[in-house]
Amino acid sequence: MMGEKTKNRILIVEDSIFNQKILENILMDSYILETAASAREAFSILEFFAPHLILLDIILPDANGFDVLRSLGECERTKHIPVIVISGLDREKDEEKGFLLGAVDYIKKPFKKAIVKARIGTQIQIINQMRAIEEMSLRDGLTGVFNRRAFDRKMRAEWEAAYENASPLSLLMIDVDLFKCYNDTYGHPQGDMMLQAVAITIKSMLRPGVDILCRYGGEEFVVILPETELTEAVIAGEKIRLSIKALQIPSPDSGTATRATISIGAASLYPQDSGNPMELIEAADSMLYRAKEMGRNQVQYEGK
Repeated sequence: MMGEKTKNRILIVEDSIFNQKILENILMDSYILETAASAREAFSILEFFAPHLILLDIILPDANGFDVLRSLGECERTKHIPVIVISGLDREKDEEKGFLLGAVDYIKKPFKKAIVKARIGTQIQIINQMRAIEEMSLRDGLTGVFNRRAFDRKMRAEWEAAYENASPLSLLMIDVDLFKCYNDTYGHPQGDMMLQAVAITIKSMLRPGVDILCRYGGEEFVVILPETELTEAVIAGEKIRLSIKALQIPSPDSGTATRATISIGAASLYPQDSGNPMELIEAADSMLYRAKEMGRNQVQYEGK
């Protein structure tokens, strides 16, 4: 059986308690459900519940379902959520109107279990496939960690969260020392092996599900440390530096082990506005530059 974290979420907007219960009985074993009996209640639920799919009745006590569908499509937060219209209306023009307003499917009442499960299952399959493609687009092909595109997105999200929660946010900019020389000496395949080993080692030192490791470009990595003060960030950076220094990578020519070192720039601050993460990125990058200027294989830091 799927765990709660792996189940897709569905919001049922239906004013009939009887029909709500029918849909819940059909879907509850496979999905996480929330129900609303009115448009007002639905939009209230959407403030804290992020569904993968919405089932929307056309006739609601406080709104026309088509107007609700239009509002969902115009809202930045909900416009990407697929909507299946559910209705007792059997007029072709109503079905056509739903599709013109962006609905992905139309289920008629009274509900037939097999049809409900099949049509919702088809949409969920499409949703999951799209999520998988999106996830792949955010991963670095060589190391498997998040890529630069993912970093930009996650950095903004963590910045906004830190601003809202008045919590510290720290960043580690990491560069593999003398990587070009290593590539020139041993070749690109061996260089790729080193980057993979470095990524695996860094990731093993982070808090699972909290800290975020991304490949920033070339031989450079970046770690986002949410709710982390500068002192804690520097300690984390030192642990990473020492773990990389202890790393032994077999050389292709002699079989003897080669070693890698990294330079790290650490920076930390309490975001003072909701949209300027470059302040933290530039501070960490400046500290990385200083670490390399002062001889590499060290952590330099700056915080506010």
